Amino acid sequence: MKQLTHYDIENNQQSFPITIVCDAIRTPENIGMCFRISESFGVSKIYLHESSPSIENRIVKKTARNTVQQIPHNTYGNFEQLIHQLKEEGNTIIGIEITDESIDISDYDFSPHSKIVLLLGSERNGIENVNLVDATVAIPMYGRNSSMNVIHSLAIALYETTNQLNKKILK
Repeated sequence: MKQLTHYDIENNQQSFPITIVCDAIRTPENIGMCFRISESFGVSKIYLHESSPSIENRIVKKTARNTVQQIPHNTYGNFEQLIHQLKEEGNTIIGIEITDESIDISDYDFSPHSKIVLLLGSERNGIENVNLVDATVAIPMYGRNSSMNVIHSLAIALYETTNQLNKKILK
């Protein structure tokens, strides 16, 4: 067995109809990692709240590496207005959030949706207005803690979403 380097690997580059909305995420590392994880999974676009650290932030740049230039992104000020706009554009809004109606992420069927928004709540308060989403998905946890870092949740959600969408494409 030989460990491969970045130069040995050629990814099957693919773009998915997935948009990420970051609802007032405040930590620069989380913004940078959002870009890095999203680029890895072929995300189409990212929306950042205007109160989030800017892509010009030194820590965001360092954490994101060069992925900020590889994914289209915009900022927004009005959460409700953005969600309504994205719905009008044909997106299904899926919050990654623990609610009394959340569906286990592995049980949620992402494949029928032609355009998907994965909505990340702020680190402290979650999603600003969870009643605007079409569905919420939760990641099962087996330890004592009831939550995880927002970007770890995003990575798991993107894995599950793209895995299901790929199976649909291959059929």
